Amino acid sequence: MSPPVQDVGMPEQEERVGVRLTNLDQPLFADAGASKRDLVDYLDAMADRFVPVLAGRALSVVRVLRGQAPFMQKNLPAYAPTSIARLDVATQDGKRTVHYPVCDDRQTLLWFANQRAVEYHPTLFRGLAFDSPTHLVVDLDPPEGSDTFARAVEAALLVREALSDVGMTAMAKTSGAKGVHVVVPLRPGQSAVDVAAATRAVSARAERLDPKLTTTAFVVEDRGGKVFIDATRAGGATVVAAYSPRVRAGVPVSFPLAWDDLAGAAPTDFTIATVPGLLGETDPWTTLMPMPQALDPGLVEEGHTIPIARVAAMHAGKRRARARRAAEPDG
Repeated sequence: MSPPVQDVGMPEQEERVGVRLTNLDQPLFADAGASKRDLVDYLDAMADRFVPVLAGRALSVVRVLRGQAPFMQKNLPAYAPTSIARLDVATQDGKRTVHYPVCDDRQTLLWFANQRAVEYHPTLFRGLAFDSPTHLVVDLDPPEGSDTFARAVEAALLVREALSDVGMTAMAKTSGAKGVHVVVPLRPGQSAVDVAAATRAVSARAERLDPKLTTTAFVVEDRGGKVFIDATRAGGATVVAAYSPRVRAGVPVSFPLAWDDLAGAAPTDFTIATVPGLLGETDPWTTLMPMPQALDPGLVEEGHTIPIARVAAMHAGKRRARARRAAEPDG
């Protein structure tokens, strides 16, 4: 009787830069079409370009453990290596402290990969410099449909036009899902409240350019099937990083693109399987990024007259609730 054939494929465990990697051949998640090894290999190949996007910033990650739904993790686990930098941030109510990890090197990135961290969401400021955002970001979120990304691209071009009208320049990246992010690098010394105000103003101006296509309505039911121009990516908000994978079928990647290439692209073009080969040694997040710039004073002034979306939505919800109660019959 012949002996059983031995599996001489790649081992389920290995070590890279001192990080022990385990269960590498397990599926990453349902519909991923990829294994944990594929995620590790992608992040390892991209580390020289991806780590600089994350470095110095408080990081939230989306993990997908076997048999569980994806979840966002902000606190660095107690079992994490002591070599991983962290930032301790008190919650708004002051009742607890969040120990955010900081990914400053390849070793940390691979440790997160081994933890099945698929998505990477850094803050818009470095360290604890809450009042010094490094980027202004407008998120174009289209409704469901067959042409969703094309509509998001059209909306992104409106944002670009609104910025150009005041002498500001931006770059674009796919969100890795169905949308587009428009990104403006900022000079130091501009406050978080002014950046948030300018974000609201440029969003409102883009909406006025084509109100049939776009809306700034924060409540989903009020959007009427239009592309949502999301001005809330400011202050303490996070944005999925350039080159970050997403927990989506095929594991797409948030990918920087030249404006001339945006309309001809599709989010599914850029995945953990394709991006390293598409990039070669290039780094479009760096090469396409404009020079840091000052906010237009007119945008800031206008933005301070526009209510903060979440606050306005909260008050509107309370008004609707009061109206419903008033319309109910007594008893």
